Amino acid sequence: MRSNTAFATLADEQSFTGRQKAAILCMALGAEGAAKITQKLSPEEAEAISFEIARMDRLAPEEAEGVLLEWIETSVASQALNSGGVDYAREILEKAFTTTKAQQILKRVVSQLADSSGLRRLRNADPQQVATMFRNEHPQTVAMILAHLMPQQAAAVLKEIDPSHAADIAFRMAKMEKVSPEMLQLIEKSLGTDTDLNIQQGMSAAGGPAAVAAVLNLMQGTMEKEILAQVAARDLTLSEQIKHLMFVFEDVVGLDDRSVQRILRDLDNKTLALALKGASAELRTRIIGQMSQRASQALADEMEMLGPVRMRDVEAAQMGVVAQIRTLEEAGEIVLGASADDLVA
Repeated sequence: MRSNTAFATLADEQSFTGRQKAAILCMALGAEGAAKITQKLSPEEAEAISFEIARMDRLAPEEAEGVLLEWIETSVASQALNSGGVDYAREILEKAFTTTKAQQILKRVVSQLADSSGLRRLRNADPQQVATMFRNEHPQTVAMILAHLMPQQAAAVLKEIDPSHAADIAFRMAKMEKVSPEMLQLIEKSLGTDTDLNIQQGMSAAGGPAAVAAVLNLMQGTMEKEILAQVAARDLTLSEQIKHLMFVFEDVVGLDDRSVQRILRDLDNKTLALALKGASAELRTRIIGQMSQRASQALADEMEMLGPVRMRDVEAAQMGVVAQIRTLEEAGEIVLGASADDLVA
């Protein structure tokens, strides 16, 4: 019999898809066990797994063992999460596996739960349609839902809502810390049964100042300023927290030289020229200072060729640059909020 360590390594090296893993699990459980699983699936899901089983000619015992171990790990982690939250799950997993392995399992399971926690249709829906659906919903309900969407989707939906109403929603999102399963059940009932909400046991983290900052970063311009102003009118400290967590185009001036150079590498001249049309003289100088003489001259020529431009086009270009900066930050290629003095080689 292999050790847990050998199984864990094998499971990590598997390259099976989710459907293939489900098919292997069904094959290992036998006809009766597989039937109990497929009864809980939709016809489409059952058909997809059956297809994978039918085309799986050969399966090495080691491969099946690796998938089964991953299933056991996921089951243990999921049950522990449902019983006592992340800290309890970590404690249970560390007793069953090594600390490193426990962290890997927990990270994987939490990611899976977040990805399958519902609202799939809303995530893929047209923002205007979602905003229309929210028209008669209580701001707290909308805040809870938007807190569970990606920032890009939440920002797109908020843009379709009246600014004063959007500010109320943003305020409630910023004040939110934990969402109970009972509250999520109320949301499910208010929106109907087709929302794909998957109610989990225990309190789930959602919202907070950082979540609102991430959304407002994608709404730079008049509406973003109006929302922040209305939040400040209700809670100045909360508004300052959000601002502190935000990164706007003008904040590029405070980045270290290496980060600025990395950002410029991916930007085309037209986008940068349009974004700089509404920038301060300090930021223009900062960016030009990181360019070669030839590149800076080409940028100056591009800005002159643009002539007068609409502010909304400038704001759109700046938002595009910020989005690229956020992508670089997530990839670990640049560090936001750090000056050259803060960095260690």
